Order: sequence, then C-alpha cells, then structure tokens
Amino acid sequence: MKLGQIGDFRNGANFSKKDFGDGYGVVNVKQLFRGRFACFQDLDQVICSSIAKPESLFLKDNDILFARSSVKREGSGQVAIVRRPPKDLIFSGFIIRYRVSDADTAIPEYLNYVLRSPEYRELFQRIANGTTIFNLSQDALADIDVSLPPLAHQKAIAHVLGTLDDKIELNRKTNETLEGIAKALFKSWFVDFDPVRAKAEGRSTGLPDEISKLFPDSFEESELGEIPSGWSLAEAGDCSLEIESGKRPKGGINKGLASGVPSVGAESVDAAGLFDFGKTKYVSDEFASSVTKGWVRELDVALYKDGGKPGEFKPRVAIYGSDFPFRRFMVNEHVFLLRSVELGQSFLYQLFGSDLVREQIIHMGSSKGAQPGLNQQEVRSSVFVKPAQSVLKVFAEVTEALTARQFHLGKQNLLLEQLRDALLPRLISGELRVPDAEKMLEEAGV
Repeated sequence: MKLGQIGDFRNGANFSKKDFGDGYGVVNVKQLFRGRFACFQDLDQVICSSIAKPESLFLKDNDILFARSSVKREGSGQVAIVRRPPKDLIFSGFIIRYRVSDADTAIPEYLNYVLRSPEYRELFQRIANGTTIFNLSQDALADIDVSLPPLAHQKAIAHVLGTLDDKIELNRKTNETLEGIAKALFKSWFVDFDPVRAKAEGRSTGLPDEISKLFPDSFEESELGEIPSGWSLAEAGDCSLEIESGKRPKGGINKGLASGVPSVGAESVDAAGLFDFGKTKYVSDEFASSVTKGWVRELDVALYKDGGKPGEFKPRVAIYGSDFPFRRFMVNEHVFLLRSVELGQSFLYQLFGSDLVREQIIHMGSSKGAQPGLNQQEVRSSVFVKPAQSVLKVFAEVTEALTARQFHLGKQNLLLEQLRDALLPRLISGELRVPDAEKMLEEAGV
C-alpha cells in the first residue's frame, strides 16, 4: 500500500531571521538525527504573530517527520516520530509532516521503523532531487509503497524493535553520564582546584587519603590568577605533544566504496564511545598502504581542526580505543590526532574539551578568513595549568576505566543496531516469527 493512501502530508512553516524570538518552538532538520524520536532540545523559536494558521502546524503524538531538504544526499528523508511534544510546537519548511489517517490499517510506530530502515534510507537518497540542496516532495513520498501486515503483527514488530532501541538509548544515556563524571572530575581537580581549596581552608577533600595527599594545600599567583602551589602554567606543545593528521586520495573519497579502510573525517568526531556509523567513508586498501600518518592508535585523541562557515569555528574532540569504532582505521586531513605520554591521553582528551582550551582554539580558529581552522602551532600554543605528575597518574587510572566502559557501550550499541536492522525485513516478510525474535533478544541480554 502507498503512504498517500493511509495518511496526509503537510509542509512546515517558512520564516526569515526577523521572525525569530520568543514564541512557538520549531522542530528543524537537526532534531531528526538523534534517534527514532524527534528531539525537542535546542529548539529555535519564532514570534507567534509571524505564523499564519499555526494550529495547522502544531505537532501531535505519533506524527512522522521527514527531512524535506538537506545539503547532503544521505540526509534526505531522515525520519523521526513525535513522542509527547510540548504544547504549541510547530515544524519548519525543511520538514514534511506525515500523519496516519487510517488507524485501522497502519500503526505509526511500525511505519517509523520501516521508513528508518536502510532499505528506505537508500530509496529516499535515490528519489531526492537537486544538486547543491537535495529535496523530497510530498508527491514522491505519497507514492512510496510500504508492506502492512495485520495490526497485531505491526504492534508486535514495533515492540520488539522498540525494546532494542530502548536498550540503545539507555546505553547512550549511560555513556553521557560517564562522560559527565569524567568532565566533572577534570573541572573539580584542574579548573576549580577543589581539593587544593579544601586543604587550604582546613576542610576535608572528600577523597581517599592516598589521593588527597597528592594535592598541595596552598596557592600561588600566575598570569591566569591563583593556581595550586608547585603546579605551573604550560603550553600543550611543551608537554611532549605529538600531532599528526591524515590525508585522502587525490580527487577525494570515493563515496561509492562500501569497504576498505574506514577514514574518519570531521563529521564523525563526536565523543568517547559515540560514533555515527551511517557516515562511515572508506579508502581503498591500496591507498591506505601508501599512507604512513593518520593511523589511529589506542586512546588517540581526535580534534576536528578545520571547516565550517567563515568566522565560525566549532571544534569537537573524541577519543578512540578498545577497537572502537573500528579495529583498524585512519583519519583524513581535517582531523588532528593528539598524543602526549607526559600528560596522558585521558587528561589530553578532557583538556581539549574544557572551556579554557576550547575558548582559546575557537578564538584562533575563527579568526581565519574563508576557511576557519587550526594549524599545529596554534594547537601547541594552548595554555593550561599543568598539575603534578602524581595527580595526572591518578586521574588517568580513574578516567580510563570510565572511558573503557564507554567504548564497551559503543560497541554494544553497534551490535544492537545491526541486530535491529537485520530483524526488521525478516519480521515483515514473516521469515522470522515475533516469538523467535523475542528469544533472540533474551539471548542477547536485552
């Protein structure tokens, strides 16, 4: 059955910069790329009076949203379902809303899984029109065929796949919690100097004695203000910092290459244990064998070093290890790999993700003209407070355990996503019965 036979489409609202202001929250394309549910964080707002007939644009539970326009072909038709939207939430003109009208024929949660599957992602990319901006139309979407088993079977399939997605989401949230713990510890020890401040004021540090004694009990003046006694201001380049970047084949990456050696670019630099495998690009084994730099080693820190709009540089940092995201892979010329035996990789990762260093590299990177970014010397010139080696060692012991757990969760999520995508076509076709799929989930520990 075709989508147009069981539901209605609606384009979103078009508005200009002058319309931004307190008013209606607006779901845009970026809110469709964070899982099966549309995300309601970081919403833009538009002034209420700028929207004609807003009630026709208010989102409801189980609305399905398509990315109507995308600067990248692979972004065309990205799909997410609306779950418990806030009041008076609308959607932009870059989105097409689909609302099921025949509740006796189709369950929205089931359709959402079908339309998010690799098969349909490829279909959307094929039917998207455009050269610099790729667009989908209501007519093209309405003409798409979908397989609709009986409602009870649709509901059962959505439940099985939802169970997998719930586990994936739980892992992501756990990953974020672990990341938050490491960041909070870094800030407490190396930015706010909480243990030193507590000792200077005669209070307990709240740390085990063997760790507490490693921190000084007084401060001294520096160019950045008070810092712990015995610690020093340093530039990253003075701390045995190694920097290298990779390269890509002449003429660029062959996007049609589906195997070879994974090549990580700026768009894939995210955080510990996080990686969008849908963006994976490959270089040939022949090219990879000719390259000596840019190969990722255990606990390498990756820094997105250039790109973006003129005058706007938004660096991102990641750390890789334990065969995550791949056992063997490299970075391209838009990414720096950072290593420092003296500082340790966990400290280095947190350092370049901290506000202090981020502000420095954002300032340096944004001051460029047409191509914002950093060079190696600018990275080396980043200033920070260097702690005692004994404190660095303890920090590494604590945070590397957290990072290892993040890598484990990242690898587990990859397997769960692969299982989900493999189950869907087999469940729809009847090749796999729902009880057998549920048994597979039990065996997978879900």
